Amino acid sequence: MSDIEIRDDRAAGRLEAIGDGEVVGRIEYFVLDAPERALVPVHTIVEPAHEGKGIAGSLARELYALSRREGVVVAPLCPYVVKWAERHPDEAPAADPELLRAAKEWLVAHPGRF
Repeated sequence: MSDIEIRDDRAAGRLEAIGDGEVVGRIEYFVLDAPERALVPVHTIVEPAHEGKGIAGSLARELYALSRREGVVVAPLCPYVVKWAERHPDEAPAADPELLRAAKEWLVAHPGRF
């Protein structure tokens, strides 16, 4: 996987895995501002030809690293990221239930965004 580059397209709300010049996987997310600032992953997608190469895990790991660098938390709504976080508690601290509730409310209030 050394040929995969991960970049954050904050404006589009995507953390993208790039391989051979094309997007081979991504985490779609939004930034929640209240009750506290958080990155909220909603979907993890890996192109079928690239499945099984650890791309989704690399994206999840980078999302948590990004949150640490920015001093914010991750409030995962994406089932994949939730499971990844459960398997990597040392890298992925659990989100406050109130924050998760606020993230779900934001998602309901913005239908069609994801």
